[in-house]
Amino acid sequence: MVTSCPPLCSSSNGVPTDTALLEVQDLTVTFATDRGPLPAVAGLTYQLAAGRTLGVVGESGCGKSMTALAVMGLVPSSGQVRGSIRFAGETLTDKSDAALRAIRGNRIAMIFQEPMTALNPVIAIGDQIGEALVLHRDMAPKEAFQRAVDLLDEVGIPSPARRAADYPHQLSGGMRQRAMIAMALACQPDLLIADEPTTALDVTIQAQILELMLELQDSRGMAIQFISHNLGVISELADDIIVMYAGRIVERTDAATLFRTPRHPYTRGLIATLPEIGRRVDRLPVIPGGVPDLARPFPGCRFLDRCPLATADCRSAQPPLQAVASGHDVACFHADA
Repeated sequence: MVTSCPPLCSSSNGVPTDTALLEVQDLTVTFATDRGPLPAVAGLTYQLAAGRTLGVVGESGCGKSMTALAVMGLVPSSGQVRGSIRFAGETLTDKSDAALRAIRGNRIAMIFQEPMTALNPVIAIGDQIGEALVLHRDMAPKEAFQRAVDLLDEVGIPSPARRAADYPHQLSGGMRQRAMIAMALACQPDLLIADEPTTALDVTIQAQILELMLELQDSRGMAIQFISHNLGVISELADDIIVMYAGRIVERTDAATLFRTPRHPYTRGLIATLPEIGRRVDRLPVIPGGVPDLARPFPGCRFLDRCPLATADCRSAQPPLQAVASGHDVACFHADA
């Protein structure tokens, strides 16, 4: 059983957030494999309001990116999507491909993890950014290209007119990522999904990109779903956080509460691995073991073999995501330990 999502709050920029912009209910994404069905995402429920940032955290393979692809309507054809995804009051899971294309890149946009692979290597940056404007705003190609130049300037790329004529390989990693942000923001989306947008960047460029995203959110009032395995980055950005493990949400609350009083053993383990300034250690803590085989049916908690609190109850049943305090949900039989 899954509890209802935490209450929605007012955003920092004054955008009313008493109604969810994005509502995901019991989302499951399953792939058929030679060894049977593989549930990449299992029973996710969460909400995101306008002007808010939701951090989605977890190890590689936990389902963070697949959740984003489901929201975008981009799950590979071999995957089966069940559950409900509602955006601005409309049910996306019922829409045709044509209807989703009208929303994708327009009202919902995504920054993909690797800009070098997400950008077309044989099309100039300005033309790639302008494509969404031609498609969704009926702009002439020349007008769309000029708007692309303006967007590149807005995201802080020097000599934007010259860079708009460049190809992806001619830009640095930081510039490519800024170009991806410009592309995502071209149609002024209501929801921006950012999938590990700073992973390949050095810390200076990373800080600049994060600051840029917050500035643009503040000026545009958009919602951001920010996906990362980096809790340090998430702590700088997110209003609310969901922690995922093996396709499931194991903890969900606001950012301040999560870092102050984490209740799931996995969340505690993640936070313990963060280095502390001024504390010298020979070796950073790690969470022992590895992620379970999702294709192998198992009735109990997926974190069982790595958990210091595991008991017989954890082996026989999957702990439900339930409230341990107001606005704080945890999937653990030992959340009070």
